[in-house]
Amino acid sequence: ASKRASNISMFNTSSLNFPLNDLLYPFPQVLPGVTNNVLTFTALENVMLAATFRMQTQEQANLQAKNILEAVGLKDRMFHLPDELSGGQMQRVSIARALVNKPKIVLADEPTGNLDQKTGLKIIDLLCDLNKNLGVTIITASHDYKMLGVSDRIAWFSGGFLDKIQTKDHFKVLKGSIN
Repeated sequence: ASKRASNISMFNTSSLNFPLNDLLYPFPQVLPGVTNNVLTFTALENVMLAATFRMQTQEQANLQAKNILEAVGLKDRMFHLPDELSGGQMQRVSIARALVNKPKIVLADEPTGNLDQKTGLKIIDLLCDLNKNLGVTIITASHDYKMLGVSDRIAWFSGGFLDKIQTKDHFKVLKGSIN
């Protein structure tokens, strides 16, 4: 245990070119009862919680949380508790919570995994907007082929190993296959 702890302590923000707070960890999958949120919090309160951890005022956190919930299509569900939301809505609350602090790097694990096609495209558009308009780096792990068309580079893995890295100019997505 001490060897592992010493290895972890070697990783610190002084070796990075940006504050660790600017790195967004992978989206938590869903809300309480399943993972790590507080069951008694509404969608708005869940998102506000992340903003208040960044030492924002209650008013700033409230405004930013409302704006990001609207951006992920949950304006009409922000006062609902987790057990009043669908799985896809809970995932969108988690995405909103992860994005509320405007990170510089987003590590997104299956960001469209529990979403219907229309909502998935909306989340993809949101991630693309973050990249293009705010310079946010987006790194996703996904089985959703819709992500390919908006990705600058694609790393292909096979059997747990990196197989190849391609730019989107070097492959074509065809119905039923990828060349």
